Amino acid sequence: MAEFSQNRGKRRDGEVLGGAVDFLLANARLVLGVGGAAVLGIATLAVKRLIDRATSPRDEDDAKRDSTCLEDSWQELSLLKATPRLQPQPRPTALSQPVLSPAPSPSAPEGPADADPPTSPQLCSPVPSVCLTFQEKLLAFERDHVTMPVAHVALAKQLAGDIALELQAYLRNKFPELPFGALMPGGPLYDGLQVGAADPVRLLVPLVLEPGLWSLVPGVDTVAQDPRCWAVRRTQLEFYPRGSSPWDRFLVGGYLSPRVLLELLRKALTASVNWPAIGSLLGCLIRPRVASEELLLEVQHECLELPVAVLLSTAGAQAGDLLLAWPLEGLAGNLWLQDWYPAEAARLRALDERDAGTRRRLLLLLCGVCRGHPALGRLGRGPLTQVVLHLGEQEADWAEEALAEHFLQALELLVGSLERASLPCHFSRGVNLLDGLREEDIDDMGCALYWGLRAPEGLL
Repeated sequence: MAEFSQNRGKRRDGEVLGGAVDFLLANARLVLGVGGAAVLGIATLAVKRLIDRATSPRDEDDAKRDSTCLEDSWQELSLLKATPRLQPQPRPTALSQPVLSPAPSPSAPEGPADADPPTSPQLCSPVPSVCLTFQEKLLAFERDHVTMPVAHVALAKQLAGDIALELQAYLRNKFPELPFGALMPGGPLYDGLQVGAADPVRLLVPLVLEPGLWSLVPGVDTVAQDPRCWAVRRTQLEFYPRGSSPWDRFLVGGYLSPRVLLELLRKALTASVNWPAIGSLLGCLIRPRVASEELLLEVQHECLELPVAVLLSTAGAQAGDLLLAWPLEGLAGNLWLQDWYPAEAARLRALDERDAGTRRRLLLLLCGVCRGHPALGRLGRGPLTQVVLHLGEQEADWAEEALAEHFLQALELLVGSLERASLPCHFSRGVNLLDGLREEDIDDMGCALYWGLRAPEGLL
Protein backbone atom coordinates (compact mmCIF):
# COMPACT_ATOMS: atom_id res chain seq x y z
CA MET A 1 0.00 0.00 0.00
CA ALA A 2 2.76 2.35 0.91
CA GLU A 3 4.53 1.41 -2.29
CA PHE A 4 1.39 2.08 -4.34
CA SER A 5 0.89 5.47 -2.71
CA GLN A 6 4.46 6.30 -3.45
CA ASN A 7 4.06 5.32 -7.10
CA ARG A 8 0.78 7.23 -7.33
CA GLY A 9 2.29 10.33 -5.85
CA LYS A 10 5.12 9.88 -8.26
CA ARG A 11 2.69 9.74 -11.20
CA ARG A 12 0.80 12.81 -9.87
CA ASP A 13 4.02 14.76 -9.68
CA GLY A 14 4.87 13.56 -13.14
CA GLU A 15 1.52 14.73 -14.46
CA VAL A 16 2.01 18.18 -12.92
CA LEU A 17 5.54 18.40 -14.33
CA GLY A 18 4.39 17.04 -17.66
CA GLY A 19 1.69 19.66 -17.89
CA ALA A 20 4.26 22.35 -17.22
CA VAL A 21 6.54 20.86 -19.85
CA ASP A 22 3.69 20.74 -22.36
CA PHE A 23 2.88 24.39 -21.70
CA LEU A 24 6.53 25.34 -22.04
CA LEU A 25 6.93 23.39 -25.25
CA ALA A 26 3.77 24.84 -26.74
CA ASN A 27 5.06 28.36 -26.21
CA ALA A 28 8.62 27.43 -27.20
CA ARG A 29 7.34 26.17 -30.53
CA LEU A 30 5.96 29.57 -31.32
CA VAL A 31 9.24 31.27 -30.46
CA LEU A 32 11.91 28.75 -31.38
CA GLY A 33 10.20 26.80 -34.10
CA VAL A 34 9.81 23.06 -34.43
CA GLY A 35 13.52 22.24 -34.30
CA GLY A 36 14.26 24.43 -31.29
CA ALA A 37 11.22 23.15 -29.43
CA ALA A 38 12.30 19.55 -30.04
CA VAL A 39 15.76 20.19 -28.67
CA LEU A 40 14.31 22.00 -25.64
CA GLY A 41 11.80 19.21 -25.01
CA ILE A 42 14.39 16.46 -25.11
CA ALA A 43 16.70 18.41 -22.83
CA THR A 44 13.84 19.12 -20.36
CA LEU A 45 12.76 15.49 -20.35
CA ALA A 46 16.32 14.38 -19.72
CA VAL A 47 16.64 16.78 -16.76
CA LYS A 48 13.31 15.62 -15.35
CA ARG A 49 14.32 11.99 -15.46
CA LEU A 50 17.63 12.77 -13.84
CA ILE A 51 15.78 14.56 -11.01
CA ASP A 52 13.36 11.61 -10.59
CA ARG A 53 16.25 9.21 -10.55
CA ALA A 54 18.00 11.18 -7.82
CA THR A 55 14.95 11.83 -5.56
CA SER A 56 12.98 8.56 -5.72
CA PRO A 57 14.01 4.94 -5.20
CA ARG A 58 13.50 2.88 -8.30
CA ASP A 59 13.40 -0.78 -8.96
CA GLU A 60 15.69 -2.51 -11.38
CA ASP A 61 13.20 -2.46 -14.27
CA ASP A 62 12.60 1.28 -13.96
CA ALA A 63 16.34 1.94 -13.88
CA LYS A 64 16.92 -0.07 -17.03
CA ARG A 65 13.97 1.58 -18.78
CA ASP A 66 15.06 5.10 -17.80
CA SER A 67 18.63 4.41 -18.85
CA THR A 68 17.47 3.19 -22.23
CA CYS A 69 15.16 6.16 -22.72
CA LEU A 70 17.87 8.58 -21.61
CA GLU A 71 20.37 7.13 -24.07
CA ASP A 72 17.81 7.37 -26.86
CA SER A 73 17.12 11.01 -25.94
CA TRP A 74 20.78 12.00 -26.05
CA GLN A 75 21.22 10.14 -29.37
CA GLU A 76 18.30 12.12 -30.80
CA LEU A 77 19.82 15.31 -29.48
CA SER A 78 23.20 14.52 -31.05
CA LEU A 79 21.52 13.79 -34.39
CA LEU A 80 19.78 17.16 -34.28
CA LYS A 81 23.03 18.93 -33.53
CA ALA A 82 24.86 17.08 -36.31
CA THR A 83 22.32 18.19 -38.92
CA PRO A 84 23.85 21.06 -40.95
CA ARG A 85 22.16 24.40 -40.46
CA LEU A 86 20.62 25.72 -43.66
CA GLN A 87 21.57 29.08 -45.11
CA PRO A 88 18.70 31.57 -45.18
CA GLN A 89 17.43 32.29 -48.67
CA PRO A 90 17.96 35.94 -49.72
CA ARG A 91 14.93 38.07 -50.32
CA PRO A 92 14.13 38.94 -53.94
CA THR A 93 15.28 42.36 -55.06
CA ALA A 94 11.89 43.09 -56.61
CA LEU A 95 8.38 41.91 -55.96
CA SER A 96 8.13 40.61 -59.48
CA GLN A 97 11.24 38.49 -59.11
CA PRO A 98 10.31 34.83 -58.51
CA VAL A 99 11.65 33.11 -55.46
CA LEU A 100 13.51 29.95 -56.38
CA SER A 101 12.45 26.96 -54.36
CA PRO A 102 15.36 25.00 -52.90
CA ALA A 103 16.08 21.60 -54.35
CA PRO A 104 15.01 18.69 -52.13
CA SER A 105 17.69 16.55 -50.55
CA PRO A 106 17.87 13.10 -52.19
CA SER A 107 18.38 11.36 -48.84
CA ALA A 108 15.45 13.04 -47.03
CA PRO A 109 12.31 10.91 -46.54
CA GLU A 110 9.13 11.89 -48.31
CA GLY A 111 6.79 13.90 -46.11
CA PRO A 112 3.34 15.40 -46.49
CA ALA A 113 2.70 17.76 -49.35
CA ASP A 114 2.11 20.80 -47.11
CA ALA A 115 5.40 20.33 -45.26
CA ASP A 116 8.32 22.63 -45.98
CA PRO A 117 10.68 20.86 -48.43
CA PRO A 118 14.18 20.44 -47.05
CA THR A 119 16.92 22.47 -48.66
CA SER A 120 20.45 21.35 -49.40
CA PRO A 121 23.08 23.16 -47.34
CA GLN A 122 25.17 25.76 -49.21
CA LEU A 123 28.82 24.93 -48.63
CA CYS A 124 31.39 27.67 -49.35
CA SER A 125 34.61 26.18 -50.67
CA PRO A 126 37.72 28.29 -49.97
CA VAL A 127 39.35 29.97 -53.01
CA PRO A 128 42.88 28.62 -53.45
CA SER A 129 45.59 31.27 -53.47
CA VAL A 130 47.66 31.37 -56.68
CA CYS A 131 51.41 31.69 -56.18
CA LEU A 132 53.21 32.44 -59.44
CA THR A 133 56.87 31.75 -60.00
CA PHE A 134 59.19 34.48 -61.23
CA GLN A 135 59.28 32.79 -64.64
CA GLU A 136 55.49 33.03 -64.90
CA LYS A 137 55.50 36.66 -63.76
CA LEU A 138 58.19 37.45 -66.34
CA LEU A 139 56.14 35.90 -69.14
CA ALA A 140 53.06 37.81 -67.98
CA PHE A 141 55.05 41.08 -68.04
CA GLU A 142 56.21 40.25 -71.55
CA ARG A 143 52.66 39.64 -72.68
CA ASP A 144 51.18 42.77 -71.09
CA HIS A 145 53.94 45.40 -71.44
CA VAL A 146 56.44 44.28 -74.07
CA THR A 147 54.69 42.59 -76.95
CA MET A 148 53.25 44.95 -79.54
CA PRO A 149 50.01 43.89 -81.29
CA VAL A 150 50.48 42.66 -84.83
CA ALA A 151 47.98 45.16 -86.19
CA HIS A 152 49.88 48.03 -84.59
CA VAL A 153 53.16 46.77 -86.05
CA ALA A 154 51.68 46.70 -89.55
CA LEU A 155 50.17 50.17 -89.10
CA ALA A 156 53.46 51.60 -87.81
CA LYS A 157 55.37 50.17 -90.77
CA GLN A 158 52.87 51.62 -93.20
CA LEU A 159 53.06 55.08 -91.61
CA ALA A 160 56.86 55.00 -91.52
CA GLY A 161 57.06 54.00 -95.17
CA ASP A 162 54.65 56.74 -96.25
CA ILE A 163 56.54 59.38 -94.24
CA ALA A 164 59.81 58.23 -95.81
CA LEU A 165 58.38 58.69 -99.32
CA GLU A 166 57.02 62.15 -98.52
CA LEU A 167 60.27 63.30 -96.91
CA GLN A 168 62.37 61.95 -99.77
CA ALA A 169 60.26 63.87 -102.28
CA TYR A 170 60.68 67.03 -100.22
CA LEU A 171 64.49 66.70 -99.98
CA ARG A 172 64.84 66.20 -103.71
CA ASN A 173 62.77 69.28 -104.42
CA LYS A 174 64.35 71.40 -101.70
CA PHE A 175 68.00 70.36 -102.21
CA PRO A 176 68.28 69.03 -105.77
CA GLU A 177 72.06 69.58 -105.74
CA LEU A 178 72.64 67.26 -102.76
CA PRO A 179 72.76 63.57 -103.69
CA PHE A 180 70.71 61.94 -100.94
CA GLY A 181 70.11 58.24 -101.25
CA ALA A 182 66.79 56.45 -100.89
CA LEU A 183 65.30 56.96 -97.44
CA MET A 184 64.93 53.61 -95.72
CA PRO A 185 62.85 53.06 -92.55
CA GLY A 186 64.30 50.46 -90.23
CA GLY A 187 65.24 49.75 -86.65
CA PRO A 188 63.74 47.59 -83.90
CA LEU A 189 60.27 47.70 -85.47
CA TYR A 190 61.57 45.85 -88.53
CA ASP A 191 63.84 43.45 -86.63
CA GLY A 192 61.32 42.15 -84.09
CA LEU A 193 62.94 44.15 -81.28
CA GLN A 194 60.25 46.77 -80.76
CA VAL A 195 59.22 47.35 -77.12
CA GLY A 196 55.69 48.69 -77.34
CA ALA A 197 55.40 51.89 -79.35
CA ALA A 198 58.07 53.81 -77.46
CA ASP A 199 61.06 52.82 -79.60
CA PRO A 200 61.51 55.27 -82.48
CA VAL A 201 61.53 54.09 -86.05
CA ARG A 202 64.92 54.75 -87.62
CA LEU A 203 64.51 56.71 -90.85
CA LEU A 204 67.95 56.72 -92.47
CA VAL A 205 68.84 59.58 -94.81
CA PRO A 206 72.02 58.33 -96.55
CA LEU A 207 74.58 60.69 -98.05
CA VAL A 208 76.06 59.58 -101.37
CA LEU A 209 79.76 60.55 -101.23
CA GLU A 210 82.14 60.40 -104.16
CA PRO A 211 84.43 57.37 -103.70
CA GLY A 212 87.71 59.08 -104.55
CA LEU A 213 87.18 62.33 -102.67
CA TRP A 214 86.58 61.12 -99.13
CA SER A 215 88.40 58.93 -96.64
CA LEU A 216 87.66 57.73 -93.11
CA VAL A 217 89.90 58.45 -90.13
CA PRO A 218 89.45 56.47 -86.86
CA GLY A 219 88.41 58.61 -83.92
CA VAL A 220 91.44 57.55 -81.85
CA ASP A 221 93.68 59.20 -84.47
CA THR A 222 91.93 62.54 -84.18
CA VAL A 223 92.17 65.29 -81.59
CA ALA A 224 89.11 63.89 -79.77
CA GLN A 225 90.74 60.41 -79.41
CA ASP A 226 87.28 58.87 -79.24
CA PRO A 227 87.15 55.21 -80.37
CA ARG A 228 83.38 55.44 -80.91
CA CYS A 229 83.69 57.92 -83.76
CA TRP A 230 85.17 58.45 -87.21
CA ALA A 231 86.16 61.54 -89.15
CA VAL A 232 85.25 61.98 -92.83
CA ARG A 233 88.14 63.82 -94.47
CA ARG A 234 88.14 65.54 -97.83
CA THR A 235 90.96 64.28 -100.08
CA GLN A 236 92.37 64.92 -103.57
CA LEU A 237 92.09 68.67 -103.14
CA GLU A 238 95.02 69.25 -105.48
CA PHE A 239 93.16 67.50 -108.30
CA TYR A 240 89.58 68.22 -107.25
CA PRO A 241 89.56 71.58 -105.48
CA ARG A 242 86.93 72.65 -103.00
CA GLY A 243 83.62 73.07 -104.77
CA SER A 244 84.04 69.98 -106.90
CA SER A 245 81.76 68.05 -104.57
CA PRO A 246 78.31 69.28 -103.53
CA TRP A 247 79.20 68.31 -99.96
CA ASP A 248 82.12 70.74 -99.81
CA ARG A 249 79.84 73.44 -98.43
CA PHE A 250 79.65 71.45 -95.18
CA LEU A 251 83.41 71.20 -94.59
CA VAL A 252 84.91 72.36 -91.31
CA GLY A 253 88.71 72.26 -91.21
CA GLY A 254 88.89 69.86 -94.13
CA TYR A 255 86.37 67.39 -92.61
CA LEU A 256 82.73 66.81 -93.41
CA SER A 257 80.89 68.23 -90.41
CA PRO A 258 77.80 66.34 -89.21
CA ARG A 259 76.90 69.30 -86.99
CA VAL A 260 76.40 71.62 -89.99
CA LEU A 261 74.36 68.98 -91.82
CA LEU A 262 72.16 68.44 -88.77
CA GLU A 263 71.47 72.15 -88.50
CA LEU A 264 70.47 72.33 -92.17
CA LEU A 265 68.10 69.39 -91.89
CA ARG A 266 66.67 70.62 -88.57
CA LYS A 267 65.66 73.95 -90.09
CA ALA A 268 64.05 72.17 -93.01
CA LEU A 269 62.05 69.76 -90.83
CA THR A 270 60.81 72.41 -88.42
CA ALA A 271 60.18 75.34 -90.73
CA SER A 272 59.85 74.21 -94.35
CA VAL A 273 58.06 70.87 -94.45
CA ASN A 274 54.27 71.14 -94.54
CA TRP A 275 53.60 68.45 -91.94
CA PRO A 276 49.89 69.30 -91.45
CA ALA A 277 49.23 68.62 -95.12
CA ILE A 278 51.25 65.39 -95.08
CA GLY A 279 49.53 64.28 -91.88
CA SER A 280 46.05 64.88 -93.27
CA LEU A 281 47.00 62.91 -96.37
CA LEU A 282 48.23 59.96 -94.28
CA GLY A 283 45.42 60.15 -91.73
CA CYS A 284 47.57 61.15 -88.76
CA LEU A 285 49.13 64.12 -87.00
CA ILE A 286 52.87 64.74 -87.53
CA ARG A 287 54.86 67.27 -85.54
CA PRO A 288 58.65 67.75 -85.31
CA ARG A 289 60.04 67.72 -81.77
CA VAL A 290 61.78 71.07 -81.61
CA ALA A 291 63.27 70.76 -78.11
CA SER A 292 65.19 67.57 -78.84
CA GLU A 293 68.79 67.59 -80.03
CA GLU A 294 67.98 64.66 -82.26
CA LEU A 295 65.79 64.95 -85.34
CA LEU A 296 62.55 63.41 -84.07
CA LEU A 297 59.05 63.40 -85.49
CA GLU A 298 56.00 62.69 -83.33
CA VAL A 299 53.35 60.75 -85.22
CA GLN A 300 49.93 60.49 -83.60
CA HIS A 301 47.38 58.10 -85.03
CA GLU A 302 44.05 57.19 -83.53
CA CYS A 303 45.42 53.73 -82.75
CA LEU A 304 48.99 54.50 -81.66
CA GLU A 305 51.68 57.11 -81.13
CA LEU A 306 54.94 56.56 -82.99
CA PRO A 307 58.22 58.52 -82.76
CA VAL A 308 60.35 58.63 -85.92
CA ALA A 309 64.08 59.43 -85.71
CA VAL A 310 65.53 61.02 -88.87
CA LEU A 311 69.20 59.94 -89.07
CA LEU A 312 71.75 61.31 -91.51
CA SER A 313 74.14 58.48 -92.32
CA THR A 314 77.08 57.50 -94.47
CA ALA A 315 78.85 54.23 -95.15
CA GLY A 316 81.45 53.00 -92.68
CA ALA A 317 84.87 51.46 -93.13
CA GLN A 318 83.57 47.91 -93.59
CA ALA A 319 80.66 46.58 -95.56
CA GLY A 320 77.43 47.06 -93.64
CA ASP A 321 78.85 49.61 -91.18
CA LEU A 322 77.06 52.90 -90.70
CA LEU A 323 78.22 56.28 -89.42
CA LEU A 324 75.58 58.60 -88.03
CA ALA A 325 75.45 62.38 -87.75
CA TRP A 326 74.87 62.54 -83.98
CA PRO A 327 74.82 65.63 -81.75
CA LEU A 328 78.07 64.93 -79.89
CA GLU A 329 79.69 67.36 -77.51
CA GLY A 330 83.18 68.77 -77.14
CA LEU A 331 85.94 67.85 -79.55
CA ALA A 332 83.83 65.05 -81.02
CA GLY A 333 81.23 67.51 -82.32
CA ASN A 334 82.52 67.23 -85.91
CA LEU A 335 82.94 63.42 -85.82
CA TRP A 336 80.55 60.74 -87.05
CA LEU A 337 79.31 58.20 -84.53
CA GLN A 338 79.75 54.50 -85.23
CA ASP A 339 76.33 52.83 -85.36
CA TRP A 340 76.47 49.35 -83.84
CA TYR A 341 72.77 48.60 -84.16
CA PRO A 342 72.85 46.76 -87.54
CA ALA A 343 75.66 44.47 -86.36
CA GLU A 344 73.95 43.86 -83.00
CA ALA A 345 70.61 42.96 -84.54
CA ALA A 346 72.22 40.67 -87.11
CA ARG A 347 74.30 38.87 -84.47
CA LEU A 348 71.34 38.31 -82.15
CA ARG A 349 69.24 37.00 -85.00
CA ALA A 350 71.99 34.59 -86.06
CA LEU A 351 72.46 33.27 -82.52
CA ASP A 352 68.75 32.70 -81.97
CA GLU A 353 68.33 30.98 -85.32
CA ARG A 354 71.20 28.65 -84.52
CA ASP A 355 69.61 27.14 -81.39
CA ALA A 356 66.03 28.54 -81.42
CA GLY A 357 67.01 30.67 -78.44
CA THR A 358 65.39 33.52 -76.55
CA ARG A 359 68.16 36.14 -76.59
CA ARG A 360 66.04 38.72 -78.39
CA ARG A 361 63.16 38.11 -75.98
CA LEU A 362 65.54 38.68 -73.09
CA LEU A 363 66.61 41.98 -74.65
CA LEU A 364 62.98 43.05 -75.01
CA LEU A 365 62.31 42.22 -71.35
CA LEU A 366 65.35 44.18 -70.19
CA CYS A 367 64.36 47.18 -72.30
CA GLY A 368 60.79 47.05 -71.03
CA VAL A 369 61.85 46.83 -67.38
CA CYS A 370 64.46 49.58 -67.61
CA ARG A 371 62.26 51.93 -69.60
CA GLY A 372 59.59 52.02 -66.91
CA HIS A 373 62.06 52.50 -64.03
CA PRO A 374 63.02 56.02 -62.89
CA ALA A 375 66.71 55.17 -62.39
CA LEU A 376 67.25 52.43 -64.98
CA GLY A 377 65.67 54.48 -67.74
CA ARG A 378 69.08 56.09 -68.35
CA LEU A 379 70.34 52.76 -69.67
CA GLY A 380 69.75 52.84 -73.39
CA ARG A 381 69.22 49.96 -75.75
CA GLY A 382 72.91 49.84 -76.65
CA PRO A 383 74.33 48.74 -73.26
CA LEU A 384 71.49 46.27 -72.73
CA THR A 385 72.09 44.75 -76.15
CA GLN A 386 75.78 44.34 -75.40
CA VAL A 387 74.93 42.57 -72.11
CA VAL A 388 72.70 40.10 -73.94
CA LEU A 389 75.40 39.53 -76.56
CA HIS A 390 77.97 38.76 -73.86
CA LEU A 391 75.61 36.25 -72.26
CA GLY A 392 74.54 34.88 -75.64
CA GLU A 393 78.07 33.92 -76.54
CA GLN A 394 78.77 32.27 -73.15
CA GLU A 395 75.61 30.42 -72.11
CA ALA A 396 74.49 27.31 -73.95
CA ASP A 397 70.86 26.73 -72.87
CA TRP A 398 68.58 29.43 -74.27
CA ALA A 399 65.26 27.62 -74.06
CA GLU A 400 62.21 29.47 -72.78
CA GLU A 401 62.37 27.62 -69.45
CA ALA A 402 65.70 29.33 -68.70
CA LEU A 403 64.49 32.85 -69.50
CA ALA A 404 64.13 33.91 -65.85
CA GLU A 405 67.59 32.56 -65.02
CA HIS A 406 69.16 34.51 -67.88
CA PHE A 407 67.29 37.63 -66.79
CA LEU A 408 68.92 37.45 -63.36
CA GLN A 409 72.30 36.74 -64.97
CA ALA A 410 71.91 39.88 -67.07
CA LEU A 411 71.18 41.90 -63.93
CA GLU A 412 74.31 40.48 -62.26
CA LEU A 413 76.42 41.36 -65.29
CA LEU A 414 75.03 44.90 -65.28
CA VAL A 415 75.78 45.31 -61.57
CA GLY A 416 79.36 44.16 -62.08
CA SER A 417 79.80 46.50 -65.06
CA LEU A 418 78.45 49.46 -63.11
CA GLU A 419 80.77 48.70 -60.19
CA ARG A 420 83.73 48.87 -62.58
CA ALA A 421 82.14 51.69 -64.61
CA SER A 422 83.13 49.70 -67.67
CA LEU A 423 81.07 47.81 -70.27
CA PRO A 424 83.23 47.02 -73.32
CA CYS A 425 81.57 46.84 -76.70
CA HIS A 426 81.18 43.37 -78.13
CA PHE A 427 82.52 44.47 -81.53
CA SER A 428 85.23 46.87 -80.35
CA ARG A 429 86.81 46.16 -76.97
CA GLY A 430 88.26 49.64 -76.80
CA VAL A 431 84.81 51.26 -76.64
CA ASN A 432 83.34 51.67 -73.15
CA LEU A 433 79.57 51.99 -73.43
CA LEU A 434 79.29 53.56 -69.96
CA ASP A 435 81.57 56.51 -70.70
CA GLY A 436 78.70 58.93 -71.20
CA LEU A 437 77.12 58.32 -67.78
CA ARG A 438 77.71 60.49 -64.73
CA GLU A 439 78.92 58.99 -61.47
CA GLU A 440 75.62 59.83 -59.76
CA ASP A 441 73.70 58.02 -62.49
CA ILE A 442 75.92 54.95 -62.15
CA ASP A 443 75.36 54.86 -58.38
CA ASP A 444 71.57 55.17 -58.75
CA MET A 445 71.40 52.43 -61.37
CA GLY A 446 73.69 50.13 -59.40
CA CYS A 447 71.57 50.54 -56.28
CA ALA A 448 68.36 49.84 -58.21
CA LEU A 449 69.83 46.73 -59.82
CA TYR A 450 71.16 45.49 -56.48
CA TRP A 451 67.70 45.63 -54.92
CA GLY A 452 66.30 44.16 -58.12
CA LEU A 453 68.50 41.09 -57.69
CA ARG A 454 67.23 40.63 -54.14
CA ALA A 455 63.57 41.04 -55.14
CA PRO A 456 63.31 40.77 -58.95
CA GLU A 457 59.49 40.86 -58.87
CA GLY A 458 59.72 44.50 -57.83
CA LEU A 459 61.16 45.41 -61.24
CA LEU A 460 58.15 44.09 -63.14
